[in-house]
Amino acid sequence: MTIAAVRTHRLSAPLHTPFVTALRRTTTVETLVVELVDGDGRSGFGEAPQVWQVTGASVAGAEACVKDLLGPMLTGRDPDDLVARCAEVQRAVAGNEAAKAAVDVALHDLAARRLGVPLVRLLGGTTLRVPTDVTLAAGDAVDLAAAARQRRAEGFGVLKLKVGIDAAGDLERVRAVRAAVGNGVRIRLDANQGWTPREAVRVIRGIEDAGLDVELVEQPVPRWDLDGLAWVSDRVQVPILADEAVFGVRDLVEVIRRRAADMVNVKLAKCGGLHPARTLLDLAAAHGLGTIVGSMMESQVGIGAAASLVAAYRTTAVSDLDAAWWLAWSPVRDGIRYDGATVVLPDAPGLGISTVTEAKVQSRS
Repeated sequence: MTIAAVRTHRLSAPLHTPFVTALRRTTTVETLVVELVDGDGRSGFGEAPQVWQVTGASVAGAEACVKDLLGPMLTGRDPDDLVARCAEVQRAVAGNEAAKAAVDVALHDLAARRLGVPLVRLLGGTTLRVPTDVTLAAGDAVDLAAAARQRRAEGFGVLKLKVGIDAAGDLERVRAVRAAVGNGVRIRLDANQGWTPREAVRVIRGIEDAGLDVELVEQPVPRWDLDGLAWVSDRVQVPILADEAVFGVRDLVEVIRRRAADMVNVKLAKCGGLHPARTLLDLAAAHGLGTIVGSMMESQVGIGAAASLVAAYRTTAVSDLDAAWWLAWSPVRDGIRYDGATVVLPDAPGLGISTVTEAKVQSRS
């Protein structure tokens, strides 16, 4: 049995609430779903989200990579030889991590479907329930406090507060959120590269001095400034989480060598899929770094794969898997669902996705 067809689906789905960070503001998810079809008509799905400001990936670029190179390379090949196929995908093209992630996940999904097991089982796990944090989009202190109260009422116990747009006001934003939710909720911050090293130390020390009990601070400084990241890590007590600074293994090795961060955020669309993500998680664990698995703004396809990875591999802190929760409607049928602050994986083969919906979708073979 071989891979008979490779299809791409351009998806555009609205968010129920604008998503605002130090890098961007968006009201839609723009993404590419890749579908691999075997000779018996079974389909495996993977996703390449468009994130200009972080990965530089676009729907058009990912589609070109899949249609012109990765798809033809895989057509006629054996999908059950999963390790070899995934390695070939990683070697086939420089960069293009989102496109490679989509194909890598689709290969895993198809392999699990052919075995008749959920993806989490293929990865070595059993649980179908994975906790997630939820993001509070960047805004003023009053709006953030109101959003925090609402998310707490909805059952979320870990809030990720987007900061970094206005360092001078970030301490008051954190103070307002903590006052709104009390001490029973964990608060973590994500500056999305928005601070200078000095601003980061000033804000984080202010948070520490105020006793606001912040769990971690994600990517406080620009991704290229590993010296600055290490400088911040050495001067604060709150754990520092590297996100945009780590795409692949070489990046993580350099963070470890410089002792630049205490934790790492592994994202499939940054590193190229499940195959390299597992390497990153193993490498981090071997060197004593904490881990979470995160997501871009993507659909149930990408979140299903990321949540399956967490269910099998675990992480040292609650992962960041709320992206599909922001969608006003799902661009795929079946797959994961949210039960409060829990991602529920389907007890069905692969990712459990039956089809891509027709609304606002352009499909190409």
